[in-house]
Amino acid sequence: MKRIALAKRPDWREKAEAVGFGFHEMYGEPYWVDDAAYLFTLAEIEEAIEDPAEALHALCLDIVADVVRDPAMMTRLAIPDEMQDLVRRSWEAGDKPLYGRFDFAYDGTGPAKLLEYNADTPTSIFESAFFQYNWLIDNIEAGALPEDADQFNSIQEALIEAFAAFSKDAIFHFAAYTESDEDRGTAAYLMDCAVQAGHRTELLDIRQIGVDATSRFTDLSDRTIDLCFKLYPWEDMLREPFAEHLSRAGTQWVEPPWKAILSNKGILPLLWERAPGHPNLLPAYFADDPRAGEMENAVKKPLHSREGENVTVIENGVETETTEGDYGAEGFVVQELTRLFETDGRHAVLGAWIVGETACGLGLREDTSRITRNLSRFVPHAIVG
Repeated sequence: MKRIALAKRPDWREKAEAVGFGFHEMYGEPYWVDDAAYLFTLAEIEEAIEDPAEALHALCLDIVADVVRDPAMMTRLAIPDEMQDLVRRSWEAGDKPLYGRFDFAYDGTGPAKLLEYNADTPTSIFESAFFQYNWLIDNIEAGALPEDADQFNSIQEALIEAFAAFSKDAIFHFAAYTESDEDRGTAAYLMDCAVQAGHRTELLDIRQIGVDATSRFTDLSDRTIDLCFKLYPWEDMLREPFAEHLSRAGTQWVEPPWKAILSNKGILPLLWERAPGHPNLLPAYFADDPRAGEMENAVKKPLHSREGENVTVIENGVETETTEGDYGAEGFVVQELTRLFETDGRHAVLGAWIVGETACGLGLREDTSRITRNLSRFVPHAIVG
């Protein structure tokens, strides 16, 4: 694994705009990096990223099967008491998932270490599946990368196959905050994959979802929402005023309610408890566990934190880095601190994509901070050996 510099494609911004990648800059800062890349060998991808991601995903599903039968543990994961039956029934019904992203720390030496599982509303799927593949082809054609360069990336094919497994009897609605360029772009890309799988689709702002007299959710044309992808986290959905209708509405949600267990950072101590010493796991405990207080070098994370909010880095027992945010009331976990790949003050986190049950791609984000936040930048990758 190494980071290299490349010449920017002179027309990359125009290419981005042409395919709907309008969020290549966000918050006034560049998001997509076109003049650099991370290089891996095939063995690194297969042995350090792909195989561990699939093994950890299987372990996570085993944990879900146990947690749904344990109300005390669901409460421990901050799942509201009145919503626990919804989560359990979703799992028992076999509600199909779509995708998720494991975030790993990996520096090319030793095993990759799991930082968290973004199992509910992970973004950067379009960049990972589509735009970085275009970058690869352009750089091969320009001679900047070898002709046999490859990429860990069958994400789009896997998404189309996964969408094909959902019933095509109903319109497949896609709900997101459409005012957000990133959320709208992510939903639009997934809609395109669903269309390629044979679905009729409809995009709507999640705030426009209505409820009829029978507690069925409806769109702006008063059509019943029977099948819906939502780019909106379960920890919020379960607490919204309309949550009382979730158990009666009959909507098949993607991701399904049982993903509320996996998208919760409480899965980290549960994984460590299930498989202590696992080469791809870091010691992790709920913050009120005495063992958490004994960790001299650790990262403290809220159960529901997103975009790196309310995260604290502890080194030699002293808080050395912290971020602000709106999370924490739901509880914290404490995870052992580990080293990220670092070069010239940039810290990289590897995102391994799971679609269905299969690890099928990689996306890298880097930040000047060790806490990856909403200003992190996406850097493409290639396999060159």
